[in-house]
Amino acid sequence: MILEASDIRKSYGNRMNRTEVLQGIDLNIEQGEFISIMGASGSGKTTLLNVLSSIDRVTSGHIIIEGQDITNLKDKELANFRKNDLGFMFQEYNLLHTLTVKENILLPLSIRNMKKAEVEKQFRLVAEELDTYDVKSKYPSEISGGQQQRTSAARAFIHQPKIIFADEPTGALDSKSASSLLRKLQQLNSKSNSTIMMVTHDATAASYSGRVIFLKDGLIYSTLRKGDHSQEDFYKKIMNTQSVLGGVGVES
Repeated sequence: MILEASDIRKSYGNRMNRTEVLQGIDLNIEQGEFISIMGASGSGKTTLLNVLSSIDRVTSGHIIIEGQDITNLKDKELANFRKNDLGFMFQEYNLLHTLTVKENILLPLSIRNMKKAEVEKQFRLVAEELDTYDVKSKYPSEISGGQQQRTSAARAFIHQPKIIFADEPTGALDSKSASSLLRKLQQLNSKSNSTIMMVTHDATAASYSGRVIFLKDGLIYSTLRKGDHSQEDFYKKIMNTQSVLGGVGVES
């Protein structure tokens, strides 16, 4: 078990005007799982991703990642943990436009004391897997949106983090680029046993994962496992659950 979350609650506002976004979520994630989080707008899916990834703090509850309770860490300790042990992908690619593709990908390794040959080996391995090696010398403005998001993915994987958190990573991509990225994530998940947690409103994107967790009103509504189902059958099961939930919109 790589992540254990117990009775996770998150609220905003004061006592007179309080909004409870997460209302007591229990969640266990095993090493190497590829999980999608889905739910209607306001269900709490992005908030859940933010607290599990330490971007935001819980109001109450505990989050344990590989035996370490991150809810007890101080701000500096939490920042170091996030920097060293977690990887992030966002809908906005968050690339530095003054750096080349290669320099962007290597950013997480810049704080590590690694030999140059080891850095180059790791870069080539990840960049080739995500089809960004051939554009390594270009700047973000010189490549397509799909290539930029694959660069973002390579940056998330390069330091071999414990968990990769992805928030709507295909949201700004056309269907072809989205499918290409998701296949690459699926392959990396399988080859390197990387753990991926992805928030998405798109049933097609979710069908690439092995488990889909649906949120409703700040609680886990249901869970689907792909198991031996084909991707097409899994997609249909996801769509059926969405219809019961009344559709899934993009969370603001």
